[in-house]
Amino acid sequence: MSRSIRLSSSLSLLKATAVTGVAALALTACGSGSGTASSGSGSVKVGLITKTDTNPFFVKMKEGAEKAAKESGAELSTAAGKFDGDNEGQVTAIENMVAAGVKGILITPNDSKAIVPAIEQARAKGVLVIALDSPTEPEDAVDALFATDNLRAGELIGRYAKAAMKGREAKIATLDLAPGVAVGQLRHDGFLKGYGLKKGAPEVVCSQDTGGDQAKGQTAMENCLQKAPGINVVYTINEPAALGAYTALKAKGRADDVLIVSVDGGCTGTEAVKSGRISATSQQYPLVMAAKGVEAVVTYAKDDKKPKGYVDTGVNLVTDRGVDGITAKDSAYGLKHCWG
Repeated sequence: MSRSIRLSSSLSLLKATAVTGVAALALTACGSGSGTASSGSGSVKVGLITKTDTNPFFVKMKEGAEKAAKESGAELSTAAGKFDGDNEGQVTAIENMVAAGVKGILITPNDSKAIVPAIEQARAKGVLVIALDSPTEPEDAVDALFATDNLRAGELIGRYAKAAMKGREAKIATLDLAPGVAVGQLRHDGFLKGYGLKKGAPEVVCSQDTGGDQAKGQTAMENCLQKAPGINVVYTINEPAALGAYTALKAKGRADDVLIVSVDGGCTGTEAVKSGRISATSQQYPLVMAAKGVEAVVTYAKDDKKPKGYVDTGVNLVTDRGVDGITAKDSAYGLKHCWG
């Protein structure tokens, strides 16, 4: 993986003045919302394909695309997988959007490898394809990637956790995503790097996969406490997993003496930072990803200029429990910029 790709996560759409039949097919096939038209037949057509249309992260992403399309006079059509992991639905959406004459497609791939042939076919027809949030495999299967630097997101909370422990011996549980998923691996690796640990470090006394799910996060934490009751630091792939861990720790009377850190920056998670259930989180910005993507497609349509490679859409450490030497935003800032 190259240095730059250290990454890789609906509101109702604006009422359309016209929706093409092909766009409607795309949305039916993929189980998503509706197309959005703006200033008429001469407007730039942009497609947005998300993993699902229910996850708050992708809801905010769609909101960003809608706003940018309205401001630029572009015509936006959207689709999503029926479930997280639905590659077939995303392939159908790409094909239908290309047939509808889109100038560019923004996509959060459900399957980073399986989606590549459909992307290659779209690019061969002159369609600009930008991955949002999650990279494809290989990375250069798309023209560009607009996303959080997930390795850095992990590093930020790893450094924070190390500083917050103030030299105390750490017994760490990592509540991860799933095997082979780039975003989960990068956040995990970043946390270890930020904490100053290597793979297989004895300080990590338990690792469990959660799928980013709150209930599974609770079960994973319960399992880890059975294996290593003295755990005092918990890294989680996202805030739902963190809240599940908190529930398990609270049931054991350990909620106040275990440091929980996470990644995402959704509104529920940021509220948990404010209340003290999560000590710190790294906040990412899906609205920015989509807005920049729409802008890039419009620019490509006007002057044939394509974005290339990785574009970092930003990440900030958010905490109300500041420690010396660590730069962070507070929960008030986080709540102004959260999603969900």
